Amino acid sequence: MCAARRSDHGDLTARAVIRNEALRLFAARGSEAVSLRAVAAAAGVSPGLVVHHFGSRAGLREAVDGHVAVFDGLVATLGAADWSDDAAGSSLVAVVLAQLPAGSPVLGYLRRLLLSGDPVGTTLFVRWHTVTSQVLDQMTAAGIVRHSADPATRAAFLLVNDLALLLMQEAVTEALGIDPLSEAGMARWTSVVLDLYSTGVFAAPPAAAPAAIPPLEEQ
Repeated sequence: MCAARRSDHGDLTARAVIRNEALRLFAARGSEAVSLRAVAAAAGVSPGLVVHHFGSRAGLREAVDGHVAVFDGLVATLGAADWSDDAAGSSLVAVVLAQLPAGSPVLGYLRRLLLSGDPVGTTLFVRWHTVTSQVLDQMTAAGIVRHSADPATRAAFLLVNDLALLLMQEAVTEALGIDPLSEAGMARWTSVVLDLYSTGVFAAPPAAAPAAIPPLEEQ
């Protein structure tokens, strides 16, 4: 039974097949709604083999989270880029997409981690914010972006904008009539985003905010 399932997954080990099926089910249903028995059935193995490899559902969840966290290393490549060249158009989503096969459940799982308040998702966001801050520091030093009086908030804003494409993929697809994470969709999205970041949205600088009106003195 295990051999038959593994043939559908190339040369992956039984452990990798189980982890990948768990990732797929976790992305679709949430980790708390998926039993070891369901993972075993999806992987074509016995529940005992799942326990043998991972010990418990918590151990399986840890393995899935560790597999997804591998993308930390890929994201870190943004921080190692030479920002004096054309790398300035790169983004976190673009880096992740470039390493994923079509239909990968990793994106769905990341959505759940980031939107559910899961501690793993929060940890990932904080790490990605650190990388984004480092990239912006390098781009500032290279004269590509302007200096910011609040670089931490700027990094968070840009990271949220970048991740919004991942988190709201279905809604954006419905609104635009094109999957923003497809090759054509990413090209279209990136073109507009770079234009907005380069030239801004307003035709003229917005007027200064009016001074606060002091409260009336008590009579």
